[in-house]
Amino acid sequence: QVQLVESGGGLVQPGGSLTLSCATSGFTFSNYGMNWYRQAPGMQRELVAQINFRGSTNYASSVRGRFDISRDNVKNTLYLRMNNLKPEDTAVYYCNAVGLPRWGQGTQVTVSS
Repeated sequence: QVQLVESGGGLVQPGGSLTLSCATSGFTFSNYGMNWYRQAPGMQRELVAQINFRGSTNYASSVRGRFDISRDNVKNTLYLRMNNLKPEDTAVYYCNAVGLPRWGQGTQVTVSS
């Protein structure tokens, strides 16, 4: 059974940093591209960052240069390092494996002074 468990969210001041983790199980992690999405209140879920199985990355323009997606194929874990956080980054963050219709519970990130 595919499982995705996000963690690492919290309350941070503008300009601060957080690192999110997504622990996975139930599928061959190293074979899949992985995504981070986020959903703010009243908004549609949006794609934030992608990493393919080779490690190539892609970012939404709103986070490029501030966020860094990475993966550990030994630990079957996906990461999102978020720097210089802004209030508009406030959202629930979710990870997802490309092609697998499964979502975790998400982790809340709140950027506020």
